[in-house]
Amino acid sequence: MSHVTSVGLDVHARSVAACAFNPYTGEVRQKTFGTDAQEIASWIKAFEDPRAVYESGPTGFALCRELRGLGVDCIVGAVSKMQKPAADKRRKNDRRDAAFLARLLATHNIIEVWIPPVEVEAARDLSRALDDARIDLQRARQRLSKFLLRRGYAFDEVDALGRKRGAWTRAFWRWVEGLRPQEAAAAHAFDHYVTCVRCAESDKRALEKLVLAEARSGRWKDRVGALASIKGIDVISAFSLAAEAGLFSRFPTAGAYASWVGITPSEHSSGEREARGGITKTGNGASRRVLVESSWHYMSCSPKPKAAPSGYEVPRHVKSRADDATARLAHRHESLRAAGKRTCVANVAVARELACWVWEIGRRAEGTLG
Repeated sequence: MSHVTSVGLDVHARSVAACAFNPYTGEVRQKTFGTDAQEIASWIKAFEDPRAVYESGPTGFALCRELRGLGVDCIVGAVSKMQKPAADKRRKNDRRDAAFLARLLATHNIIEVWIPPVEVEAARDLSRALDDARIDLQRARQRLSKFLLRRGYAFDEVDALGRKRGAWTRAFWRWVEGLRPQEAAAAHAFDHYVTCVRCAESDKRALEKLVLAEARSGRWKDRVGALASIKGIDVISAFSLAAEAGLFSRFPTAGAYASWVGITPSEHSSGEREARGGITKTGNGASRRVLVESSWHYMSCSPKPKAAPSGYEVPRHVKSRADDATARLAHRHESLRAAGKRTCVANVAVARELACWVWEIGRRAEGTLG
């Protein structure tokens, strides 16, 4: 969309620094606001054909949505794609940052961030809350187990067949209940650690139920069912991939999606020297974690098709491609190991190809790919 006046907004939690720049007249005007979107919108609309931009970051998309609702053309720029002059790195303040954004917008050097609909962002928040709950549970369990280890206790029970029992089972908790220290101070610490684990387990189970219910809603059901037909991806993982992407059709190619996830090789080449390294890890971390963890299944699974998840109807042509993905990735992991590749290297290579399959099958489920 063409515009005349470029407006840069340096957005913070409690203040917004604004700079309006008209490249045709050279006029520059600056002002500082609070967080009232109505006041900011009134100031912006006083200029000729304005367009506003602010950096992506912790402030999210709320201000952008409010300004658009008030009739202001506003976008969010990808901060990772903005290159500031080295001379400006030691002279940073809000006014200069706002002017820098205005100049970038005027010269069309802004890479625009996709603004997800409110429903998509809500689903993404739910998926990330479950991921946070999983991490909290891991930390709580680690603290309890190390508390017991410091006191000389390590769970080492076996069943009737001589097999070692797993931790965090009923047998484990029966064992833990008999280890409450006699000292009052240590007993209080023990109770705290046990309560944290129990609460974290309860929170994780509750969020899993909410995620499974949301995954069956009309917006997500087709994509989740299609992605969960690939081996290594369950319904919760499929929901995470779909919610983080929002729309797979916004990525023009499978490579673009893999790059957005941050699972493509890094490169540092110059002249005749060509050097490639590990994956960039500069992208959507939640999707990258799911893909890497899912790809570990192909180290031992068979290439046979996986049944569609219970309660989901997957079109035949989509299920066929999911089965092709399973067979291809299983053989790919096997061939990489046979070639002598390290296990972690082979797994990441499979994860990169899995990302491409996810993009294709997600688009087929959306009906945007023939």
